[in-house]
Amino acid sequence: MITKEKISVIGIFAAAMLCLSACNNQNQEKMNADKNELTQIFPKGEKGSKDLFTGNAYNTGLVDADSVFTTAVGNVYFEPGARSNWHSHPAGQILIITDGVGYHQIEGRPVEIIKKGYVIKCPPNVRHWHGASADVGLQQLYIVPNTEKGIVNWNEAVIDKVYKSAE
Repeated sequence: MITKEKISVIGIFAAAMLCLSACNNQNQEKMNADKNELTQIFPKGEKGSKDLFTGNAYNTGLVDADSVFTTAVGNVYFEPGARSNWHSHPAGQILIITDGVGYHQIEGRPVEIIKKGYVIKCPPNVRHWHGASADVGLQQLYIVPNTEKGIVNWNEAVIDKVYKSAE
């Protein structure tokens, strides 16, 4: 027979297990942050071309542009110090930072620090760049809408002086 005392003990045990699980998750996140390791959501992907990136950046396409959705979506992992060249998108770009710390700059504006949870809108046909900080990698989802207008126009590399202006 189940008594009120047994239900109370079961309830206390369940609460304790939830607390231990939450503490363990927080400890694991802190350990990853202490090591400057990023939590991978998607496969690392293919290494980006040295003609388009400074340092090591890896791209995984998640949604290919087609005539129905006309949107490209992917994940880019930047190792510490890696960054894209200057580039623009005919219909703009949205970045969702899923882990790490990095930099983003729209041409003519100061370099901004970006972190996990940030959402960045890159306006159509406006040059910009983004990448990891010098010490911590960056992982981002990119969304390129209206791909029937084009996807990306690549330009020159971001010079060290510009990159280091964020530090």
